[in-house]
Amino acid sequence: MRSEPPNHSWQAARTGRIEAQRGLPPEDQGDYGHPGAPEPQGAWPDETAPARGRRPRRDKRPRGVVPASASAPAPAPRSRPAGRDQQPAASASAPPATPRRRRKILKRVTVSVAVLLVVQFLSVLSYNWFTPPRTSYMFQSGEPIVYQYVSIDHISRFTLAATIAHEDEQLGTRVGAFTWEELTQRAEAWQKGEKDPSGSTIPQQLVKNIYLWPSQDPVRKGLEAGLATEMSLTVPAKRVLELYLNYAQFAPKLYGICAASWYYFNSPPWAMTEHQAGQLMGVLPLPERVRRAPEGGIDLGPSADPLAWDLINGAANVWVPRQIEGMGGWQATVATVGITDLASDHAADRNSGDSCSTMPAAVSKRIAEDAAGT
Repeated sequence: MRSEPPNHSWQAARTGRIEAQRGLPPEDQGDYGHPGAPEPQGAWPDETAPARGRRPRRDKRPRGVVPASASAPAPAPRSRPAGRDQQPAASASAPPATPRRRRKILKRVTVSVAVLLVVQFLSVLSYNWFTPPRTSYMFQSGEPIVYQYVSIDHISRFTLAATIAHEDEQLGTRVGAFTWEELTQRAEAWQKGEKDPSGSTIPQQLVKNIYLWPSQDPVRKGLEAGLATEMSLTVPAKRVLELYLNYAQFAPKLYGICAASWYYFNSPPWAMTEHQAGQLMGVLPLPERVRRAPEGGIDLGPSADPLAWDLINGAANVWVPRQIEGMGGWQATVATVGITDLASDHAADRNSGDSCSTMPAAVSKRIAEDAAGT
């Protein structure tokens, strides 16, 4: 029995529709749409018809055959002319700051500043009880440093009165480190390039010695004003005076009233006279230019620096006595910072380590070096 040939008309019709969907012209669609057309070679119904939702398969080309459109060189991109408004391309290593990133940076800066302010406040507050053996000025001057701490109980009241009268009459009566009038006058003088009309107060000089550096730049002046105000509001005037006399410079690399009294006068600080106290006040402006006399005392002979000579004699004989008299005498002067006793009232404690009852070894070494000319 002879079998019927397979009917492929449905497949040819479907293939014709597919080619029409591909956009082929009618002359290239072939005869697959006519009844009795030959079976397409190499294509099964499930391979010819594209699946729903999928792109039609591309025609396969023999290897090594490149379409004409691919062999032609691609046109160069049109470059934009450089201009002021043209922004440079962002670097891959530095992505643009986002609002979230900016907030994180701002938060870190704020926290760092807050921590620094707290540490600085605690540092100033600690000076109520703690006296470090070195200051910023000492470190900057370099070793060897001649220094030894002495309690204010064992410092002559003549020295305390001379310091208040010569350096800062309002130390115990003023609120803060300075008045706003003084601050305004100093700012105007600095802008005009003129000399400071009022000079630094004791709190300002103290924080400068402890924390800062010698130059007169506005940055240091601004820091000095802020630190001095904080020191004045957190540390009593009596303690500020004690710290100042322990950290003040009285000769090259020689600091503090303990070392100065033994170095110049060969005596403890509680035994200084009014004249000696006045002389030391004249040393404060120019300590680098002052030397000890070979036989003791401050050198005021022919080899002395002329400006230092003038300052020392003027302070001891004119300025300090006149200022103390104007404040009502030395007892009234020291009373402005809360001192009503005498150094002799603490004589029973002169064997303690903070009394400076004997010459420090560093002072003895400095005197020997001066005598040897080294």
